Amino acid sequence: MSTPTLPIHSILPESSTLAYGCMGLGGGWDSNPISTQDLKLAEVAVETCLESGINFFDHADIYTFGKAEEVFGRVLKGRPDLREKIILQSKGAIRLDQDPPFYDFSKEWLTTTLDNSLKRLGIEYLDVWLLHRPDPLMDLEEMAETFSEIQASGKVKHFGVSNMNPSQIDFLQQALGGTFVVNQIELSLSRLDWILEGVMFDHPKGKEVSFTSGTLEYCRKHFIQIQSWGSMANGLFSGKDVSGESASVQKTAKLVSELAEKYNTTLEGIVLAFILRHPARIQPVIGTTNPQRIKNCAAALEVALSRHDWYKLLVSSYGENMP
Repeated sequence: MSTPTLPIHSILPESSTLAYGCMGLGGGWDSNPISTQDLKLAEVAVETCLESGINFFDHADIYTFGKAEEVFGRVLKGRPDLREKIILQSKGAIRLDQDPPFYDFSKEWLTTTLDNSLKRLGIEYLDVWLLHRPDPLMDLEEMAETFSEIQASGKVKHFGVSNMNPSQIDFLQQALGGTFVVNQIELSLSRLDWILEGVMFDHPKGKEVSFTSGTLEYCRKHFIQIQSWGSMANGLFSGKDVSGESASVQKTAKLVSELAEKYNTTLEGIVLAFILRHPARIQPVIGTTNPQRIKNCAAALEVALSRHDWYKLLVSSYGENMP
């Protein structure tokens, strides 16, 4: 199977098909300091990714309250040659320092959180920086000024968004006078609304779909890389005990196992191959810290699911035939 040509390859031709999500690095979501074990876990994860052909690393300023970026920065410090061999992406705009947490696109916060990410990572620039979730109180004139200054500073090479629909992306891009290169959204073999919103058009069950119509098509039309978070469906189909889950989950887990044997690959390989088979050329983000599972995920690049098997997975997970 040939490696999918991602939309992001037009600006970052060296980008890997899979991305590694760093949310599990740095220890727990607490105030405990980074331990020697946490550092070792990060070093092994990064090295395993590189050995598996994964060079795209996805961060966010909030992951383990900043410790994910910090421990990754320590890995980079120990490997000075590594920075130019990888692609680093991070996100900002979620305020976990407030009660309740909220989203903040103000100039003060965006510039502060970006600088903090760069400091924790110990780098001078990010290849890609995403607005993590939309802020209803955003001031577009202020944002335009902020983005212009950030771009001029060289601290960010390319901008993107996460969890946004076509109208939000279009509105922001026109106002900011730039082009977003990524939209990271949740989709997987268990979260099927990204497929069903098209299949269920003009069908009564379409009312049950929670996914903005045309999101995939908009991103494809404008060469915006779709990245999928939650790609592994929380392990539902790749070894997790599903005895207490629904009949469709149990049936799909069994089908994934059968297909893994048929294609001589891993369970993870089938779960990710389902995403990769879609012509939108989605870039799945994986987040396991288990070295073997990272390798198992990379096996997806060698799987070319047939149309029949892809639909079998879709129908099995959905729980009934397509209309």
